[in-house]
Amino acid sequence: MTRTFVYQQGELSVGGVRLEALAQRFGTPLYVYDFDAVHTALDGYTRALGAAPHLICAAVKANGNLALLAQMAAWGSGFDVVSGGELERVLRAGARADRVVFSGVGKTAAEMDAALRAGILMFNVESEPELELLAARAARLRRPARYGIRVNPNIPAATHPHIATGLRQHKFGVEAATARRLYGAYRSRWLEPVGISCHIGSQILETAPFERAAERLARLALEVEAATGAHLRLVDVGGGLGISYQSGQRPPSLAAYAAAVRRGLRALFPRGGGRERRLIVEPGRRLVAAAGVLLTRVLYVKENASKRFVITDAGFNDLIRPSLYGAHHEIVPLRRRRGATAPADIVGPICESGDTFAHGRALAPVEAGDGLAILDAGAYGFVLSSNYNARPRPAEVAIAGGRARLIRQRETLDKMLQAELVGVRGGK
Repeated sequence: MTRTFVYQQGELSVGGVRLEALAQRFGTPLYVYDFDAVHTALDGYTRALGAAPHLICAAVKANGNLALLAQMAAWGSGFDVVSGGELERVLRAGARADRVVFSGVGKTAAEMDAALRAGILMFNVESEPELELLAARAARLRRPARYGIRVNPNIPAATHPHIATGLRQHKFGVEAATARRLYGAYRSRWLEPVGISCHIGSQILETAPFERAAERLARLALEVEAATGAHLRLVDVGGGLGISYQSGQRPPSLAAYAAAVRRGLRALFPRGGGRERRLIVEPGRRLVAAAGVLLTRVLYVKENASKRFVITDAGFNDLIRPSLYGAHHEIVPLRRRRGATAPADIVGPICESGDTFAHGRALAPVEAGDGLAILDAGAYGFVLSSNYNARPRPAEVAIAGGRARLIRQRETLDKMLQAELVGVRGGK
C-alpha cells in the first residue's frame, strides 16, 4: 500500500488537507485516516483475487473505528472478529452478519450466543472444548452453527515472535490430525461443518509461507471431505501480508500474494470448475496501516552531554507498537524546517523508560510547539491504546474526498473516570 501522506509546499498533507491545520483544529495527539486510501487497498485485493468467488473479511482487530467499519461495509467488505465486542462493533456499523467470521481461542458462551443469534457466516473453531461448547450453545438456542476448524499448519514465517501464529508452540488452531478427528467425531443437527481455516502470522514480507500453508490446508480439506462426506465450501487462508514500515522492506504485491495463495489451493480450486467453494482472506494491516498517522506536538527539546531528546505529547499509551514490538515507524515534521538532520531519541511523557518512539533517529531541527507525524499508524494504533498514567485517549479524524471529519471525540477526564465508584469504605 502506497503512503498518501505527502509534502505539498513544505507541509505534510493528504488529499489536499494540511495535517498542521488538523492538529490545530482538533488538538494532539490525533489519529488521522485517509479513507480513500483504504478504499483503494480494498479494491486492490478485489482485483488481485479475480473473478473466483471470494470474500474479503477485514480484520477488526487492526482498526475498529465505527465510521471506518461502516464505510468498509458499504464498500462490500466482510469482517473477521475475535471477540463479542468486535462483533457488536461491526453489527452497529451496519455490516451483514452473514459476511462475518469469528476467530479466536477464547470464545465464551455469551459470545457464541450473540454470534448464533446474529447468524454469522462461520465460527473458526480452535480447540475440541470450544467445539463441544459451540454444539451445546447451538442446541440450546436451536440455531445452526456453521463452523470450520482452524488448522495450525506448522509453517514458520519471518516476523516478530509476538505476531507469529502458525507453529505448534503457538496457542492458535489445532494440528492436522486433531482437525481430521474433530470433523468426523462431532455429529449434531445443530453443527454444520462448512469450512476450514488457517492463519500463520502478521507483517509477513514473503509469499512462500502463504503458499505452503495454503497447500497443506487444501490437502487436509480433501482428506476430510473424503473421510466424512462434508463439503468444506469456505476456505479461509487468514491474513498477515505486511507493509513497508521503513526503507529496505519490500512487501509482495497483492497480485503476487494472490497468485501464491491460488497455487497453494489449486487442488481445491481446479481450473475448469470443481465443487463450489469460496475463498476467504482476512487482511488487516495491509488495508489500513499506511492509511493512518498519529499527529503529536513537541513539548520540549532536552539535551545532555550525549543525547538529544524530543519529548512529545503522545506516549506509548497512544501508540504502543514501538515499545511492545520494537516496531519502526517513520517520524516526520508537519512543516519542514531548514537545517541538517541530527540524531534524537523521540520519546513520550509516560513515566516509563520504554516510552520511546525512536532511538537515535535522524530528525530535522525541531522546536517546542512543532508538529510531528508518526507514519503508518492506521493498524494496531488506537485499538491498542490505553489510559495508562490516567491519560485520556486521542481523537480520530477521517479524510475522504478532500474533506476532514471527526470520527471519535477526544476522551475527557470525566469520561475516562465515569465508570469508577467512589465512596466505598473498607473495614468496620
